[in-house]
Amino acid sequence: MWSVKTLLNLIWLVLAGFWLALGYVVAGIICCLLIVTIPFGIASFRIAGYALWPFGRTVVDKPTAGAWSVIGNVIWIVVAGIWLAIEHLVTAIALFVTIIGIPLAIANLKMIPISLMPLGKQIVPSERGFAAYGGPDRG
Repeated sequence: MWSVKTLLNLIWLVLAGFWLALGYVVAGIICCLLIVTIPFGIASFRIAGYALWPFGRTVVDKPTAGAWSVIGNVIWIVVAGIWLAIEHLVTAIALFVTIIGIPLAIANLKMIPISLMPLGKQIVPSERGFAAYGGPDRG
């Protein structure tokens, strides 16, 4: 049986998800070409999957993230994060124009924080309790 999440994900994939994921894949490939930035490439590929199918999943802080994540996020913002955040902002503005695109635009704006600071985060199913992933139990 189809759910609202599946329907939203399919509309998202057609209108925005494919192009956003492609941006993350390009950033990931560029990061993996340089040996030092492979962790950034892995984070970018992880977010590309989230950008393809975001509804029904959420982003939580990794409990084991430390100072290296903060340092890495500062470097990421300068190198790729700002461009990916702009990509999300431009796509959200385009989606806000249509009525059916408004929930997708809001979801797009919610993805800006992870596009700016992907290290120290993990993407988890939103149905499951956050406590299993080290976060507060909100359900």
